[in-house]
Amino acid sequence: MEIVLIRHTTPDIAKGICYGQSDIPLAKTFEREAELIRIALASGPFPDAVFSSPLSRCQQLASFLSPASFQVDDRLMELHFGTWEMTAWNSIDPLQLDPWMRDFVHTPCPGGESYMQLYKRTSAFLDQLRMEPLERVWVITHGGVIRAALAHCGDTTLENSFDRKIGYGTITRLHLS
Repeated sequence: MEIVLIRHTTPDIAKGICYGQSDIPLAKTFEREAELIRIALASGPFPDAVFSSPLSRCQQLASFLSPASFQVDDRLMELHFGTWEMTAWNSIDPLQLDPWMRDFVHTPCPGGESYMQLYKRTSAFLDQLRMEPLERVWVITHGGVIRAALAHCGDTTLENSFDRKIGYGTITRLHLS
């Protein structure tokens, strides 16, 4: 099975803000960015199924790419940053931020989740897909989920997964057997 992971387009938020599961709008460049994604995807066959994070920045892209139908799955949401949501990274108390930065895989954000929790829900989604009789799937999601999927498939470790640059509108292809 080919899984095409597509990161949402540029969000309309100032740089340096922690926004994880906050439902923020997309930048005015959405249609131009989405059209570039559509063109890049046009070289392959249309998918058997399309899945999206429930956050509007992903559902808007899913609607653009697959207006007929797509399925929303909560497991495709970005990392929940808890009390840090919508806070500037440089204003987060270092007494809270530093332990998380040293071990973001296992340390949850205050009131949020750890990267391991995101990894487990992403893995559960991928393992469920593996059981379906599908050949090609598009998944519109977030950078953290895409990195976790890469770790799940053995392309990287969780600890090193953030070394992978996953820009807005990036298309990442995985093969599950």
